[in-house]
Amino acid sequence: MALRLGVDPAVIARRVGGVVAGPGFVRVVVSAGELVDGILGDPGYGGARVPAERWDEWPRTFANPGFSVRYAYARACWVRRWAREFGVREGPLDAGALEAELVWALGDVPGRAKQAERERDAGPLMFCLEKVAGAYHDVHERCPAVPRGDEEPTAVHAGRVGLARAVEVVLGNGLNMIGETPRERI
Repeated sequence: MALRLGVDPAVIARRVGGVVAGPGFVRVVVSAGELVDGILGDPGYGGARVPAERWDEWPRTFANPGFSVRYAYARACWVRRWAREFGVREGPLDAGALEAELVWALGDVPGRAKQAERERDAGPLMFCLEKVAGAYHDVHERCPAVPRGDEEPTAVHAGRVGLARAVEVVLGNGLNMIGETPRERI
């Protein structure tokens, strides 16, 4: 974009805190924790005016993308309640591989929402929400946000609680954008 506008990429890189990575490309690296903190600090994260669309309600299986997204939202809400019961507070995220994949999917949402708005088609946003949901289900199953058994809460749990809340924000906003009311219980 910088080259099309006749702007030196180095100037843009300095303004946004990035580096020039190849002919005319500016690379900006944001840590997973910084992105999650950014989502948590912006309750309207990814907002755009997207045409209303709906997924099917049934069957209630992971093969149904609508169920998968709705269930991921409900699971993220459950984590907030469970964390409160276990006394786990949100903290900074130190992302492992699965969590990093989820954060990458979360970071893609604003662009897909804008694309859906521009194209007047909810499809790109819906597909992106499906990716977020799938990644969150993997994280929820393999990287527990609340202690299991007699395990004590740690900083890892605190970071995952914050990540779950970021998922709640993103999926809730996404569902609202396509005209659905997010439900905390299914």
